[in-house]
Amino acid sequence: MSILIAIVGLGFLVMIHEAGHFFTARAVGMKPRRFYVGFPPALVKATHNGIEYGLGAIPLGGYVKIPGMHRPAPTDLDASFGPALLHDPSLVGPVERLKRLVAEGNFAEARQALGSLDEALEQAELPPPAARAARRGREELADGLGQDAYWRQRTWKRVAVIAAGPFTNIVFAIVVLAIVYMIGIPDGASRRVEKVSPNSPAAHAGLRPGDEIVAVNLQPTTTFKQVSEALRSSKGKPVIVSIRRPPGKYIELPPEKTIKQNGYYIYGFQPAGVVYKRYDPATAVGLAGKDTWEVTKGIATSLASIVQGPGRKQVSSPVGIVDVSSQAVKTDYRDYLEILALISLSLALLNLLPLLPLDGGHIAFSLIEGIRGRSVGRAVYERVSAVGIALVLLMFFVGLSNDIGRIGGG
Repeated sequence: MSILIAIVGLGFLVMIHEAGHFFTARAVGMKPRRFYVGFPPALVKATHNGIEYGLGAIPLGGYVKIPGMHRPAPTDLDASFGPALLHDPSLVGPVERLKRLVAEGNFAEARQALGSLDEALEQAELPPPAARAARRGREELADGLGQDAYWRQRTWKRVAVIAAGPFTNIVFAIVVLAIVYMIGIPDGASRRVEKVSPNSPAAHAGLRPGDEIVAVNLQPTTTFKQVSEALRSSKGKPVIVSIRRPPGKYIELPPEKTIKQNGYYIYGFQPAGVVYKRYDPATAVGLAGKDTWEVTKGIATSLASIVQGPGRKQVSSPVGIVDVSSQAVKTDYRDYLEILALISLSLALLNLLPLLPLDGGHIAFSLIEGIRGRSVGRAVYERVSAVGIALVLLMFFVGLSNDIGRIGGG
């Protein structure tokens, strides 16, 4: 059960990341074509206002399809319609005309030419694989030629849409950490006495279960840690312990020395357990923001150290993330929430690396194209993407190797 909760939690982080892209795209005038919770095959799907919403069978996040991520290129048509052309030469004319118009950058006329292609596709007799490829190619081309295509948008809109995913993960981490602070975080053991050993100095002095130690040698104490430190600093001398037991009572604890405990002074009582300190919402948000900044710096340092070598052992894959999360689920829900916030931050920062196909790579290319005033060539984009994908896969397999070693005890 803990593993299932961990997997669902990881999937939820991916889903809200994609939701950030989706809602921001709609806000700036782009019209996403699909938004799925989970991955295909679709269990349920419905179309509303031209957007297909669906619930996928694989609960590992979600995805959003934003139209026209790239400027159309003639090579796109070769890849999509190549199999169809081999089976039905009547498609050559409409496809070649579209290729010419796309190469010329005459996108308005290309949109009109889609009608001729549609008529030809309806009359063509194609095997299912070629027909599916042609339909996908036609859909992608129409999206790329549309006025709401991503590549056509102003630079700030493109950056906003892509940055919204990591930003959502960062906001989620702050909210979760703030909730943890409001629920309460461990603030040391309780000052309240839970157990008094028979015939111990505490028992002889009259200490009882339920007493709350409020001072040692007239020095106020707010946590059991302070009580313990005060008793330790007495070095065996009698101490005055103030307890809260209406109407209030002072007792003296003369310690006895036992060799069994390596010379430590034993008083013979135990605290009731951990005390949780709760914070008001404003303070909790402030503390969560501070924690987020500190953790972000730590993650950034770890990512930088990967290049130098030592940080490679810290890389983890989804396997390790699920393992750590499931262990936290077994321990305490607060631990799980903190781990979830940490994973959300890690997901955000990893996606901001300037590598395609990560969000950071898309942001970098949008800024470069905005400065240049024109699109980067498709060949350059594909080469950079290939390098980025290789690096991301390398990080994944390094993380997977680390996780297998850790989980297997190697």
